[in-house]
Formats: sequence, structure tokens, C-alpha cells
Amino acid sequence: MKLQNQIALVTGGSRGLGAAIAIALAEAGADIAINYQHAEAKAEDVKTAIEKLGRRAVTVRADVANSSDVHTMATAVERSLGAPTILVNNAGIARAQKIEDIRENDWDEILSVNLKSVFLVTQRILPAMRAARFGRLINLTSVAAQLGGVVGPHYAASKAGIIGITHSYAALLVKEGITANAISPALIATDMVTTNLNAKPERIPVGRFGEPDEVASVAVMLASNAYITGQTINVNGGWYMSS
Repeated sequence: MKLQNQIALVTGGSRGLGAAIAIALAEAGADIAINYQHAEAKAEDVKTAIEKLGRRAVTVRADVANSSDVHTMATAVERSLGAPTILVNNAGIARAQKIEDIRENDWDEILSVNLKSVFLVTQRILPAMRAARFGRLINLTSVAAQLGGVVGPHYAASKAGIIGITHSYAALLVKEGITANAISPALIATDMVTTNLNAKPERIPVGRFGEPDEVASVAVMLASNAYITGQTINVNGGWYMSS
């Protein structure tokens, strides 16, 4: 129960990596706010799973790329559970497109949902962390930021931006008890990956898709560690090897 008395907000927490991370944080003792936009039933399933672990949980609908929605979501979480001490920015979309098919509206949507949302949610949650002089910011990026990936340049740019914003928060908040780190997965067996025809396990040196739990365990480690900050933890089966 290393995260007992902590409150975590997981954006995009109704399925895939978000659901696995939410449940893993609960298993480690945290109470969980599960953000979703469309998958209400799946969010409720995650909430039920967390409550069976003896932890508090709440589901909160919000478009995290919309500042008004973000403020309403954060207020609801604060009233139900308290101010989050752990923020997992996981919400994101991926739309595989050829370069010649990407239009301005495609670019704007991907950058808004994947990158702008990290800024909006962090800015809303951060004041309480700074007042408490404690916080854990965990941002989900992708191997696409490092190698280009299999979705497209719009997706790669959005995920590269997440690494940049993570570095900035880490540097600016290092003296305030707040850490900021990124997790960079590759080809984890979620709907986002298994529906992409370009995503093949043969691309991975390990020879298989990763499991959501293999990412979730890293999130728990980062949430419970006070000395790691400004890092990108690669969970990619050896596709990208950092120095």
C-alpha cells in the first residue's frame, strides 16, 4: 500500500492503458478518479474493480482538450475525493494516415487531444500540488516521439511535445516536491494498437505486443518514487534503446 492516502486522476482511464494504470494505482493504495469522454460503461467497470480493492473511486466525464470541461472535472474530483496528488495524463487518440491524407483539421485534432490536454489538465491540478509541496506528474508519450512510429507525423509531433512539456515541468518544479516523468510505450495490446494494420508484433525485438500491466507497473513506480524526475521511461520491447 505504498500509495495509501494518495489521490490519482487518470485521464482516459476507462479502457486500455488508462484502465490498467488506474487499477494498478488502486492496488498500490491510491484512491482514483477515472476520466472518460464517451465510454461511460467501461469507466463504471473500472470504478467497480477499484472499489472491490477497497479503494474509493469516482468517474468523471470530460473532454480534456476543453478548458471548461477540465475545470468542471477537477472541481468534481476535489469535492468527491480531494485534490489529486498524482496526475496521469493518458488521454489520447491515434488515427493512422498517409502523409498526403493529413489535413489541417487532422493535425489540430491530434495536437489538441494529445498535447493541449496535458497542458490544460496539469495547469488546473498543479496549484494544489504546489501548495502541498507534493505531486507526481506522469505523462504518456509514445515511441513515435523517438522513431516516428506507425501512425503519422501529426501523432509523432504530439507525442514529442509531451516529452518536451514533461522536461519543462520537471525542471521548474524540482524544488517543490513535484516530479514529472513520461512513459513511452510501443505497441501495447490495446484497441488503439490492435486496430492499426501497420502495428505488427514483428516490429518489436521481443517479438510480441506489450501488455497494459507492463506499462501500469511503471506508473506505480514513478508515483511512489521521489528521486526520479525529468525522465522518459521506455516500455517498448527493445524497439527504441535509449542511452
